[in-house]
Amino acid sequence: MAMRMLATERESRILELLSGTQGRSIHDLSAALDVSVATVRRDLAEMEERRLLTRVRGGATLVPARRIEPLFAAKETENRAGKERIARAALSLVEDHDVLYLDGGSTVLMLARLLVQCRDLTVVTNSLMAASALMESGHRLILVGGEYRALSRTLVGPLTAQVIKAIHVTKAFMGTIGLTAGEGMTTTDVNEAFTKEQIMRRANKVILLADHSKMGVPSFARSGSLEDIDVLVTDRIDAGFRGDLEGSGIQVLIAAD
Repeated sequence: MAMRMLATERESRILELLSGTQGRSIHDLSAALDVSVATVRRDLAEMEERRLLTRVRGGATLVPARRIEPLFAAKETENRAGKERIARAALSLVEDHDVLYLDGGSTVLMLARLLVQCRDLTVVTNSLMAASALMESGHRLILVGGEYRALSRTLVGPLTAQVIKAIHVTKAFMGTIGLTAGEGMTTTDVNEAFTKEQIMRRANKVILLADHSKMGVPSFARSGSLEDIDVLVTDRIDAGFRGDLEGSGIQVLIAAD
């Protein structure tokens, strides 16, 4: 366990050292981290597998660009089969009479469409798409209010805090644009990040729904730490990254085919 934490700390430091540069040599990184060249090579290889950086001759550089959020319609078609499996696995975590929060995002929307199979839910959401899917469900439906963000079709920002601070949910089903060991959950918009952080403080359990394309790729705005997540439901995950997450106390569930 201690070695894993040290490896995670080294990864964060490597990203800091590479930030704002054209790249650093393995020997520079070895000296800065006070570890062997072999250790640095191993770290760089593992980080490249998770797309945190790119190895170049004698060293490494950051990936050219961070994740850009696609249009919502495009998100619905990306890895649709994997997202459907994740949604079905997430449904097994829902119990009748639960008080749920549904975040924005295409995978969470797929879960929303399955909730007609449950009874007597209270569903709080900032997603207009999820709200639309649940309008005729018979479940109690509460929207948080706030500023409309067209790209994600969600209500976000400081105005959402007035409703969120007045409620408490048993389970919050969250989406994300990126997830890394060093930065946790990230998204493209600071107002969306604000609302995500607010609701996670008001939930007994935070369940992140994220397919493999989100793993190891950071985005612009930090929306929560690994410590905020109780369960990750995904379609597949690198063994090393899974070890990092489980070392942080996160239960990782792989959705079955």
